[in-house]
Amino acid sequence: MQYNIEKINQIGKLLAEVVEEALKTESKEEALIGNVEMAMRESLLEIGGSALKYFLENADQEAETEIECACGGKLKYQRRRKATIWSVFDKVVYKRAYYAGCACGKGCAPVDQRYGIEPGKVTSGLAHLIALSGINKAFDDGRKWLKEYLLFEVSENTVRSETQKMGELQRQADAELVKETQAESGLQKRERSQQAVPDILYGSIDAAKVRIEPRDKKEKAVENRETWRDLKAGCWYEGEMVPNRQQSVRQKDKAQREGVVLRAINKRYFCDIEKAEQFGQLLWATGCAVGADRARILVFICDGAVWIWNLIVHYFPNAIQIVDWYHAEDRLKRIAEEAFSNLDERQVWLKNITEHLWQGRVELVIEACQPLAKKSNLAKQSLSYYGNNIERMRYAQFRASGFMIGSGIIESGCKQIVTQRLKLPGAQWNLDGAVLTAKARTAWLSGNWQKLVSARSLLPLAV
Repeated sequence: MQYNIEKINQIGKLLAEVVEEALKTESKEEALIGNVEMAMRESLLEIGGSALKYFLENADQEAETEIECACGGKLKYQRRRKATIWSVFDKVVYKRAYYAGCACGKGCAPVDQRYGIEPGKVTSGLAHLIALSGINKAFDDGRKWLKEYLLFEVSENTVRSETQKMGELQRQADAELVKETQAESGLQKRERSQQAVPDILYGSIDAAKVRIEPRDKKEKAVENRETWRDLKAGCWYEGEMVPNRQQSVRQKDKAQREGVVLRAINKRYFCDIEKAEQFGQLLWATGCAVGADRARILVFICDGAVWIWNLIVHYFPNAIQIVDWYHAEDRLKRIAEEAFSNLDERQVWLKNITEHLWQGRVELVIEACQPLAKKSNLAKQSLSYYGNNIERMRYAQFRASGFMIGSGIIESGCKQIVTQRLKLPGAQWNLDGAVLTAKARTAWLSGNWQKLVSARSLLPLAV
């Protein structure tokens, strides 16, 4: 928005005079800049609340005698009725024209409808800030954090409620996307669209444990009431080369080994606590939304979990499948530690076998693990792990094609969604709360937050 700078400067001069007078009244000593800043913030809060009240009360000064009701009937002017909202300027009480008297029994305040106001509730502007705290901090910590920024208090329940409202909006968007991609009309619409699709698109899937507190009475009666559920998460992304001048020390080392360093861009996360079959529908729907079904090359990089590859084979059978290099390499390190007590023997074996894996010679990796199976359970288990993923471990071939071979993007996603939020100290969730908070956080991580903010602004009008 553009503002009248001359008027803004006049207001600024008046505010400076008000703050200077207040500081002199409070203390004889000269105030430091921090005191001045806080005094101005407090004054601006008061001014904002007063200005918002004035703005809303003057939005409909000329009240009509009668207006149309949403049901088709007529509403008659009653009076200027008081309403309260909680905004970014704290509690604001204002009066506006109110209409009632229709046979449907419902009343109406045109100003509230015009500006998307729900009396007695948090405004969308404040809800946006509250929810941002809720996706980043425990709800009680978010309440304390907000007080420092807003200069007034909101309750822990308000932080929880507004955060999960955002999550519910994301859940509705996910459900609508799933519905659309399962309907023939939706698929036909996509075929007719001119949506640009990436040349090479990546996908990664993983899961992380979340502690869920049972709410059912029968479940609560059981001694061990806590259960752990898998929050399944996925990410669609593209890759770009990292210029030499932007490479970290780790990336420079990686460039020497691999020749090129790629990083993920345009990341779009999705998540849910569902069985694999239901999560697969979300995988397909979000994939269609980013053009996974039409990309020239689609590459999935995941760990060795069978349920993950089953979904990929079902929904995207033509995709290139890569088992994350770092998982496969780390397994060799653990086998070596378990099978060799002699450090020199361990290092020689590990160096040779890691090179075989790096070059995609998985058959030789399996041969090397076979004689260790008698003294190492991990080596025995790994025979099927490497055997089932031979074609997914042709790392030399994948590198030659210029593909990423690590799934760090989804592991980072799980940490950001689960570890850094759902697993905060003392956190216990019911199922719905965990899902909604996670979905709200994925929207933020994916750059879709403003879409939720816009949808949240329309909520009162949709009721």
